[in-house]
Amino acid sequence: MLPFKAVRDVIRVLFLIIACSSLTLSHGALAAGKESGAAQVAGDIVSAGRLRMQSQRLAKLYQQAGMGLNATQAMQQINGAMSEIDAEFGRLGASARKPNVRRVLTRCEALWQEMRAALKQAPGPVSAERVNQLADELMIHAGKLSMLIEADGETPVGRLIDLSSRLNMLSQRLARLYLQAQGGSRAQGVMVDIEQARREFSTGLNELDTARENSPASRDAVGLAKNQWIFFESAINRLGVADRGDGKAVQNVATSSERIAQVLDLASAQYARDYAEATRLLR
Repeated sequence: MLPFKAVRDVIRVLFLIIACSSLTLSHGALAAGKESGAAQVAGDIVSAGRLRMQSQRLAKLYQQAGMGLNATQAMQQINGAMSEIDAEFGRLGASARKPNVRRVLTRCEALWQEMRAALKQAPGPVSAERVNQLADELMIHAGKLSMLIEADGETPVGRLIDLSSRLNMLSQRLARLYLQAQGGSRAQGVMVDIEQARREFSTGLNELDTARENSPASRDAVGLAKNQWIFFESAINRLGVADRGDGKAVQNVATSSERIAQVLDLASAQYARDYAEATRLLR
């Protein structure tokens, strides 16, 4: 039998080993939790950005349908987007814990249900006005939601997720306003909004393109958006001089805005991956 002192020393060594192991496991669990939390924040910013973008995209597609511009395809795209938006709300609802985030999310959901019902009405001047109104309200509240979520971020890449999604929203809003103008609504307010959105998009796209945090993959996605913007901006710049019946310009806006939506969504998703990776490297 070992002497009491020897037994005591063995127990102390075992205790120290167990304590060190527990600390190592706790540190690993905290690091894993931080990494998982960063990925969650990034994903939530992307989801909120998609809500903001889709609010304007759906209004644009509804305007298209009312103008008879690829109407059947536009209505099919609206139906597809409805399911996507429902899925985004499901993802955000599962992760929203803070009361202020929950309140804004609830308001967004209520606006979405109203807009969903309005989009099922046959396109016409009155229904289009209602859709546009709800789209702008949803855009504003989804923007607030994105800002609240971004406030939990820890690296600069979170800013790029929000910027890319905001630009995506602006591309759809600009297309919607352009189609409104081509459809006959050339009130001073509409034309001013078009110019403001055009300038903001152009400036923001340049900022995104030159961001030092860009990875090769995100820079490629932004480059594709810049290529589509050439056709889009050309049509916008011709709005004041082109005949309202210029089908080519209208078609360019409709198609290039959809392509911009696709590539900027890819950019946002890539920024989310970059964000999670940057947080992992910081641990």
